[in-house]
Amino acid sequence: MLSLIAYGLAVVLSLFVVFIGARFLLAPRASAAGYGVPAAPDGDPAYLTIKGLRDLSYGLLGLALIVFTTADAVAWFMLIVALNPLGDTVVVLRHGGTKAVAFGIHFATAVVVLLDAVLLFAL
Repeated sequence: MLSLIAYGLAVVLSLFVVFIGARFLLAPRASAAGYGVPAAPDGDPAYLTIKGLRDLSYGLLGLALIVFTTADAVAWFMLIVALNPLGDTVVVLRHGGTKAVAFGIHFATAVVVLLDAVLLFAL
C-alpha cells in the first residue's frame, strides 16, 4: 500500500509540473499571475518561456525516473526538486506576492514533495 501511495503521489506531482510548464508556454501571462507575481505588460517574455521549459523538463524527468529507475532514485529527485517550490516561496514574497500564495501554494507544494521523498525512501 505504501508503494502505491508513494509512487501515485510522485506521478501526480510530476504530471502537475508538466501541466504547469505547458501552461507557462501556452498562456504565460495568466500563468505568471497564478504563480503569484504577475508579469509586467512590457516585460521580457523569454523569462516566462524559461519557467515553462524548466517545469516541463522537471515533470518529464520525474515521470522517466518513475518508469525506469528505483524508488531511491525518485526519492532523491523529489528531495532535490523540492528546492524549486521553496525558492518560489521566496521569490513570491520578495516580489510583492501575497503570503497566502507564497505559503498556501509554493511552500505547501514543497512540503508535499518532501513528504513524497520520505515515503519513497521508506520503500
